[in-house]
Amino acid sequence: MTTSNTGTGDVDPAVRAELDRLRDSIDNIDAAVVHMLAERFKCTQQVGRLKAVHRLPPADPAREARQIARLRSLAENAKLDPAFAEKFLNFIVAEVIRHHERIAEDTAKQRAVEPG
Repeated sequence: MTTSNTGTGDVDPAVRAELDRLRDSIDNIDAAVVHMLAERFKCTQQVGRLKAVHRLPPADPAREARQIARLRSLAENAKLDPAFAEKFLNFIVAEVIRHHERIAEDTAKQRAVEPG
């Protein structure tokens, strides 16, 4: 089998078929990741509302540290770079905290205009 980086026309059909099969799997995994993240953010939005109603801080550094340790361990067991997993979680947590801060601000504004 011969392959070339010059284009797709001169790639062995068997190689092309395998490449397409693998890319289809990657596309399916990407779709699953997006759907899982959407579900995660639905839950974290609920957490943000609960925290705002009860005037809890948007961030929970102790939980975040436990989650990082847990994710690093899961990554190691899955043969995934733990540093990458930590970076990925830190990115998600930063977005969650941003959402929680916004929810807290909106809740505080709503309290300020409510009679009572």
